[in-house]
Amino acid sequence: MKPYDIRSYTDGYEIYEALESSTESWFKIAPERGGIVISYGTGGEELLYLDKATFYDEKANIRGGIPVLFPISGQLTEGAYTWKGQAYKMSNHGVARTSPWTVESTDTTDGASITLTLSSNEDTKGSFPFDFLLRFTYRLKEGVLTIDQEYHNLSGEEMPMYPGFHPYFAADRKAIAYETDATRYFDYNDHQEKPYEGRVIDLDQLPESVVFLDAKQREITFSPREQTVIHLTYGDEFRYVVLWSVAGKEFICVEPWMAKTDELNRGDELTLVPAGGILKTTLAIGRKQA
Repeated sequence: MKPYDIRSYTDGYEIYEALESSTESWFKIAPERGGIVISYGTGGEELLYLDKATFYDEKANIRGGIPVLFPISGQLTEGAYTWKGQAYKMSNHGVARTSPWTVESTDTTDGASITLTLSSNEDTKGSFPFDFLLRFTYRLKEGVLTIDQEYHNLSGEEMPMYPGFHPYFAADRKAIAYETDATRYFDYNDHQEKPYEGRVIDLDQLPESVVFLDAKQREITFSPREQTVIHLTYGDEFRYVVLWSVAGKEFICVEPWMAKTDELNRGDELTLVPAGGILKTTLAIGRKQA
C-alpha cells in the first residue's frame, strides 16, 4: 500500500480525495464548489460536519466542511461598504466560497497535497474591485491537515482584506471549555466584552457568535466529542477565533479570522497587501490524544 494517494471522482461535483494510509487519514475537497474541504478525518474518525443537501444545492450556502472566507470574514452592515468613494455590495464572508477554484497541482512526495488557485474575474470585481490570485495548498501529513495560503495582490494599489476559515466540527456536545490563552471575549448576543478564565461556553444557548479577543498564542484546543480533542494552530495574521453554532445541530464552528465582522466599514484592523505583494500564512488542524 502506498503511503499517500490522491484520487478524484464525481459526486454531484468533482471531488479530490487525499489519503494517508499510516494514520488512516483523509481529506476531500470540491474545487468548483468554492474550494471547500467537505471531509477530513484521522485515525479513522471523521472530524467535520456536512449538511449534504446544502452541498448538492448549487444555490445554497454550504452548511459544513471548511468554507474559505475571502476577502472578508463575517458580515457587512447592509451588505455593503465604500472604498475610495465607491460603494460596493458584498455577500457574507466574501467571494471565494461561491467561486469555482482550479486544481493547479497534486503531489504525494511529502504528504498528500492538492494546490488550488482562484483568480479575480468580472464577477468578483463587481464586489471587490481588485486583481488577485489565491493559491492554497492543502496537505495531509502525519494525520494533520495544513492549509498553506498565498494571497497575491495583482493590482496597482494596496488591497484590503481580512480572510478567515469557517470549519464546522462534528459535535455531540456544545457546552465545552476551550484551551486558549485569551483572557477576554466579545459576546455578540448582548454586545458585551467579558472575561474568559477557561469556563464552559454553551453555544446551544447562544444564537449569535462569540469571539476570543486577545490570545497571544495562535492556537486553540477543544473537545466537541468525549474522545475527540481537536487542536488548531494558525499564523499571526489571524487575530481572532470566532465560536458559533445552531441550536439542535450537531456541529460547532471554531473559526480563525484576521479581523472582526464588518471591518471593511470600520477600517481599524484591515490587512493591506501592497501593490504587487503577497501575504503568506497557514492553518493546521489535527487531533490530539484525549
